[in-house]
Amino acid sequence: MELANEKPVLVVVGNGMVGHRFVEEAITLGLPNMYHIVVLGEERQAAYDRVHLSALFDGATQSDLQLSEPGWYATNDVDLRLDAQVVAIDRQAQVLNLADNTTLAFDHLVLATGSYPFVPPIDGHTAPGAFVYRTIDDLEAIADYAAGCRTGIVVGGGLLGLEAANALRLLDLHTSVVEFAPRLMPQQLDEAGSKVMRRKIEALGINVYTSHAAQRIVTCPKRGVVTGIAFAAGTSPNDDVLDGDVLDGDMVVFSAGVRPRDVLGRDSGLTIGVRGGIVIDDSCLTSDPRISAIGEVACHRGVVYGLVAPGYRMARTAAARLSGEADIDATFTGASLDAKLKLVGVDVASFGDAHGTTVGAEELVYADPRAGTYAKLVLSAEQGQVIGGVLVGDTTQFTTLSEMAKGVVPTPRKPETLILPSSEGQTKLTVSALPDAATICSCHNVTKGAICAAIRDCDLTDVAGVKGATAAGSGCGSCVLTLKELVNDELRAAGKTVSAAMCEHFPQSRQDLFDLLRVERIGSFRELIQRHGTGAGCEICKPAVASMLASWQPGYILEGEQASLQDTNDHALANIQRDGTYSVVPRIPGGEITPAKLIVIGEVARDFDLYTKITGGQRVDLFGARIDQLPAIWSRLTQAGFESGHAYGKALRTVKSCVGSTWCRYGVQDAVGLAVKIELRYRGLRSPHKLKSAVSGCARECAEAQSKDFGIIATERGYNLYICGNGGMRPQHALLFADDLSEAALIQILDRFLMFYIRTADRLERTATWFNKRDGGIDELREILIDDSLGLCAELEADMARHVELYACEWTTTLADPDRLARFRPFVNSDEPDQTMAYITERGQRRPAFPHEIAAAQEVST
Repeated sequence: MELANEKPVLVVVGNGMVGHRFVEEAITLGLPNMYHIVVLGEERQAAYDRVHLSALFDGATQSDLQLSEPGWYATNDVDLRLDAQVVAIDRQAQVLNLADNTTLAFDHLVLATGSYPFVPPIDGHTAPGAFVYRTIDDLEAIADYAAGCRTGIVVGGGLLGLEAANALRLLDLHTSVVEFAPRLMPQQLDEAGSKVMRRKIEALGINVYTSHAAQRIVTCPKRGVVTGIAFAAGTSPNDDVLDGDVLDGDMVVFSAGVRPRDVLGRDSGLTIGVRGGIVIDDSCLTSDPRISAIGEVACHRGVVYGLVAPGYRMARTAAARLSGEADIDATFTGASLDAKLKLVGVDVASFGDAHGTTVGAEELVYADPRAGTYAKLVLSAEQGQVIGGVLVGDTTQFTTLSEMAKGVVPTPRKPETLILPSSEGQTKLTVSALPDAATICSCHNVTKGAICAAIRDCDLTDVAGVKGATAAGSGCGSCVLTLKELVNDELRAAGKTVSAAMCEHFPQSRQDLFDLLRVERIGSFRELIQRHGTGAGCEICKPAVASMLASWQPGYILEGEQASLQDTNDHALANIQRDGTYSVVPRIPGGEITPAKLIVIGEVARDFDLYTKITGGQRVDLFGARIDQLPAIWSRLTQAGFESGHAYGKALRTVKSCVGSTWCRYGVQDAVGLAVKIELRYRGLRSPHKLKSAVSGCARECAEAQSKDFGIIATERGYNLYICGNGGMRPQHALLFADDLSEAALIQILDRFLMFYIRTADRLERTATWFNKRDGGIDELREILIDDSLGLCAELEADMARHVELYACEWTTTLADPDRLARFRPFVNSDEPDQTMAYITERGQRRPAFPHEIAAAQEVST
């Protein structure tokens, strides 16, 4: 037994996120002056961010996830011992027995042992190729094994299961998720919200099987390694997999939930909850007053919390009680289960009574399958107050709605306006409207008032400063965007400049990052973030950098690292539609098409039973294609001379034209010929937002050129160029930029204009918005792009020349490589098509059936 110290010994068993948080609180409250603190961590690594573990497969390193700097524990007089496993507690002697046969005496013990992954008791779960998803060591083992695999299966469709599925996807495995419940994320989402989530996940190429129970792991008779899982008979009401079938997979990851790791408490005789967990009181003390328990191992008032935020609250309470600090945090009376998460790139949130279990509760629901968003508010029966809800796809209102459900923020007279889109009268409550008492960071229980005070008092100018001063945003990270809003609001109120940082991972603006890519000739996201950023990146910076890389060094966008950066539609080189099918949009430059090509489009639409629509951009869109049909469809189209129309990308969409002087008696120039040249020159040009153009053959303006990002109107002496207009929700007329240009001069100025816009606009910023934010107006742009006042024009022209030289149709490139075609398989274990879509015929063509139409048809059939 170790010799006694002069100070009483406080031992913390567990160095996970909650155990580490306890040490942070202990240091803040001065406990190292009162106790000799010993922390026993079972893993080889010091405490790390387990919430963002999947980032290791997306460019992050282990050091990115560490919760403390090397030497931090020793500097703060805390004895950290890693790779130290406690096997038993001798409560009577107040001694811990360790796996290395040593002992450690304690005066007070804090159990922060967390939880362990639940593995269903099925045959073969220990076979080579079967893993759990919990620690860095687990992920390293998964990555090593995946190097020799093509397909992977995740058992579990909850939070952890979807994180595991994303990890396998990032390892380039064809991934399937198997969930016993009838929907994904059954604890957080209702059925409708889960359907939206499922569509988004399947759009990434991940197969989903709900209402399926794994019966056994199938192994290779010779080598004993995993080859798939067999489903239990009678568990599948769906048609996607038959009862008793086998789903092939080279490896299986179990991520079907967690259980409290309470064996030390159980074996030592501490009181255990009915469903597990060491029972604690409001002071986080167990049935033994010399032992506290915090985090996922603890059971408080019958509840075991599986979120990090309640664990942090417990850590604060336990530390405050030991220090004698008699503030409000010295009592833990429960915690909110509200959660805002990003899973597989999809924003998800639930708050309050999310499932409407309150007696008499009513629900308001708004869903937009096209946008992939779903929102549900649960209202009380009497006053119609918001008491809970679910959000999928758009969680920007989470903080406000969560506080509304707690009663901190009043519910408006028409609560439906909270979830309706703005065009239908939505009442968007900004974070500035929240009271100071509203909780912004639930992980660390930090209020808006505390954050704003820290910004003012400490003269903070960015989110990183707020994290350091208040700890807000340093937990799960879901409140980071809200923190940025608060920082910007406070800076504006103080008359200071607001940061143009793209996101928390890059302090630079998009324009600055583009310049860095160009000047330093950086060729990858990983290199950019290592040189100029921090962390692993996010859904804001990754697609933006992908677009910049494609503009700076054109090439196949699904090559290597580029593929993992793309938005959902780019992954399939097609736009996903509301029913889960895809659109096929071949390029028709200038709207000009030969009869032979028109016949091919008709034959393809007929043979694949696709809905056909001539669009306002003078193209023929084909709707209703399954993902597995896309290669066959594009094979026929490319053979006929078509190429991608880039309807899925932030790129040039169309150059609309009238018939011009070729046919029209008013036409003064060849509008069609010029439109074709322009569209072919700028096809595939990746930009901050989509680009639309038009060429009108005379002043009658039949092509509506003045409502486009750049439009051209023919004159008797040449062409007038208009820029920075757009239609849509906020129409804006383009402005005359130059007049009576020759065709060569027109092309030269357009090269300069488009590349300057690409260099300097913010992400997702249309040309009209970009122009409106520039202080110098149209005269400044003329000085830069015509007079060359900045000396940039030669560079801009060279950049565009490189794009024109290196352009290649993405579908033509894809079809030439069998490995690239693999991403379009409907299922990893079968080439059979997905037959789950339902359709009806309307105006002579097939279209997707809406849920109420399916129900009506079933009722008639019955």
